[in-house]
Amino acid sequence: MAALASHLQSTLGSGLEPDDANRWSTLAPVVAAKGLEAALLEIAPTPGLETAIVARTAEIMALREQAIVAQVFAKTRTLRFTRLLPHLLKPESGLPVVTTNYDRLIEIAAEEAGLGVDTMFVGHFAGSLNEQESRLSFCREVNLRGRQVQWRYRPRVNVFKPHGSLDWYHRDGKPVRYAGDLPLQRLIITPGLNKFRNGYESPFDRHRERANSSIDRASRFLVVGYGFNDDHLETHLTPRIRSGVPALLLTQTLSANALKLASECPNVIAIQHALVSGKPGASVFMNKSEFFIEDLPLWELETFISEVLEP
Repeated sequence: MAALASHLQSTLGSGLEPDDANRWSTLAPVVAAKGLEAALLEIAPTPGLETAIVARTAEIMALREQAIVAQVFAKTRTLRFTRLLPHLLKPESGLPVVTTNYDRLIEIAAEEAGLGVDTMFVGHFAGSLNEQESRLSFCREVNLRGRQVQWRYRPRVNVFKPHGSLDWYHRDGKPVRYAGDLPLQRLIITPGLNKFRNGYESPFDRHRERANSSIDRASRFLVVGYGFNDDHLETHLTPRIRSGVPALLLTQTLSANALKLASECPNVIAIQHALVSGKPGASVFMNKSEFFIEDLPLWELETFISEVLEP
């Protein structure tokens, strides 16, 4: 988020309409003082400024994504999620993954692990949002045993993106998926006062509904790098965790909301970066107690996989 705020500060100064430029001049110092998300929650951008913020956000995200994808394609880099997937249970209905990021690295990581990816879109050029057809595309066999029909599906990851994706665009008033770069506004929701309103438009609404439905049915949670600050998900996720569903939180710095959960819920294990007496390591919250592990960045997914899942 800090890199995004810096990018906006350096690129949004020109090319705005007067009203948009005036609002940005008000927002910019707040962004510098409090960060992007806090600023946009305090001061709503004008429609024109919001469009510019979306465009600049997509711009920097696409560049960062492209560099990583090139490394994965050349097999000089393995994504952490690719290493994690073999250690996760994969239900017949697909492994649900909820991400508030716009990039497509989750999808790429899943394919690199040999799994299918269901994003509820069908087609490559202007792919349409069609949940049923997308699900059925992973069906590999249908058997009739007595009066019961049995379906066998390819192992897959169901990716839900309530804030949008870099490959989502509008065409003829409908959301479509196109993997390339187009000189059009991408369908992504940036932080701020307008996020909740925009989340009720297609395809954000269906992805949010599926994400929350998966949260409601989950028997355990693995939460990586999430601050528990999103209105779209918090009406479901935090109550489920507080009801006793086991949860593991891995992040560099626990947000105030995440720290509150870790401190109050015995079903939560939370791990973050810590520095004690000048020595780096991991701070672990377990059973509402905290202890320190020196010289082991256990909060990093790579280290967690190596030390806990692949000892």
